[in-house]
Amino acid sequence: MSNDLSIRFAQRSDFDKWLPLWDGYNAFYGRSGATALAREITDMTWSRFFDTYEPVHALVAECDGELLGLAHYLFHRSTTAIEPVCYLQDLFAAQAARGKGVGRALIEGVYRQAELAGAKRVYWQTHETNMTARQLYDRIAERSGFIVYRKLF
Repeated sequence: MSNDLSIRFAQRSDFDKWLPLWDGYNAFYGRSGATALAREITDMTWSRFFDTYEPVHALVAECDGELLGLAHYLFHRSTTAIEPVCYLQDLFAAQAARGKGVGRALIEGVYRQAELAGAKRVYWQTHETNMTARQLYDRIAERSGFIVYRKLF
């Protein structure tokens, strides 16, 4: 990986480079083909990154003009803290960029933004079978032990 890797906020002009990463992220989690997200969701997600009212933000990893990864995160309130909490919702590196520090750099970028916002905690979840990512996560964060439950409507 070139030393020119930079982590920055997504810009409106990044959409065409961001979209393949977003599609790759969703495909990784089984959202492709017949189960793909509706385009309206993708469009709304993208627009939220640029709406100052929204607590949702996007970072991208860029090297030599190419986007190699994305991180989407949001801030929310907590009943156990005064400060905001940061939830890292989406993290993805292009296949060719994996194992080269892109994921770590994106997470560290989220950590920096959380600190700037006064958050005392960043957290995320991943699928239990995502062993490659979990090797990184186990090195840079504490595994909380919580189990996620959900009900879909």
